[in-house]
Amino acid sequence: MKTNVGKFDRGLRLSAAALLASLYVVGIIDGPWVIPLGIVAITLMATGLSGSCPTYHLFGIGTCEVKE
Repeated sequence: MKTNVGKFDRGLRLSAAALLASLYVVGIIDGPWVIPLGIVAITLMATGLSGSCPTYHLFGIGTCEVKE
């Protein structure tokens, strides 16, 4: 899949995933919120590491630098 996530966006996604994981480890996130927020964290981490977001692709959005 084509890269459509820029460096800043990737950093934000990975930071948000790390924050959610940290909140879970510390015990702030518990109960019924664990699974949905875990899915969000895994999705953020996957798109941040791969540099490709299917939702961005669907809407034709791209935050990466354009090379001419």
